[in-house]
Amino acid sequence: MKIFLSADMEGICGVTVWPETERTAPMDYTPIQKQMTLEVSAACRGALAAGAEEVVVKDAHDSGRNIDPAQLPRKVKLHRAWSGDPLSMMTGLNDDHYDGVFFTGYHAWAGCPGNPLSHTMNGRNNRVRLNGMDCSEFLINAYTAGYYGVPVALVTGDKALCDFAKQLIPAVTTVAVNEGRGGGVTAIHPEEAVERIEEAAKEAIKNAPLCAVPMPDSFHMEIEFVKHPVAYSKSFYPGACLKEDKTVCFSSKDWYEVLRFCHFVLSDG
Repeated sequence: MKIFLSADMEGICGVTVWPETERTAPMDYTPIQKQMTLEVSAACRGALAAGAEEVVVKDAHDSGRNIDPAQLPRKVKLHRAWSGDPLSMMTGLNDDHYDGVFFTGYHAWAGCPGNPLSHTMNGRNNRVRLNGMDCSEFLINAYTAGYYGVPVALVTGDKALCDFAKQLIPAVTTVAVNEGRGGGVTAIHPEEAVERIEEAAKEAIKNAPLCAVPMPDSFHMEIEFVKHPVAYSKSFYPGACLKEDKTVCFSSKDWYEVLRFCHFVLSDG
C-alpha cells in the first residue's frame, strides 16, 4: 500500500494568526513549523505501522519548504517547493499508483467562520464556489484524488473542515485539532494532536477502500475576487466569463480542465 499525503499549515494545532504561517516572522512561525512537522510525521508513522509500504508527502504550504525532512520516518519521500503544474498541492499524485490520500493541517474555505485564517488558495478572492457550494482547497484536492481514482482516507485540521469532509466522504477518518471563533481558536494540546493523528492514520489505512470520492458529472466554478481589475484580467482565460464585475466563471465536464483553470486564474502563480 502506498499513501500520498498533502500537508498544509493553517489547520495545524494552535494556528491563529497569519505570522504563525509565514517564514518572514520566525518567532511566530518556528513553533508552528515544528508542530506541522510533528503532525505530518505522526500521520506517516501511523500509516507505516498499519501496513503502508511507502508514504509520499507534498509540502503544500506557501514556499513548500516548511517540513523538516530529518524528522520524518525513513520510508517517507518528501516533495518540496512547487513544480508549477496544475495539480498544485497534489503534485505527483499522477506519477504512480496510490491506495489512499491523507490531508494534514487543512483549513476551512474562504468566508467560513470556522477558522480565522479561512481562505481558498489566496487572499485575492472573497469566495470560491463549485457547483453551488463554497469551495475549499480540500474540496479541490479531494476531487483531484477522485479524478485519479484514489480514495481520501484521512483529514486533519479545523473542525469546520473536518465536518465538511465527513459530509462529502462519510467513511473518512478526521482529527479536528482547532475550532475557530471570530479571530481566535480553541485548540487541543499539541502533543494530544500528534497522538490522535498517529492513531487516526492507522484507522484510515484500514478504512481507505471505503473512502472513494463522489465525483460530479460536470463542474461549474465561480471565483469572486476582491478587486474588479483582477477579475477582469482573469476573465480572459479561454472558456471563462465575467459575471457582475468581480466574479469569473468557468465550466467543464473534465476535472483536469478545471484544475488548469485554477492554475492560471485562482492560484498565486
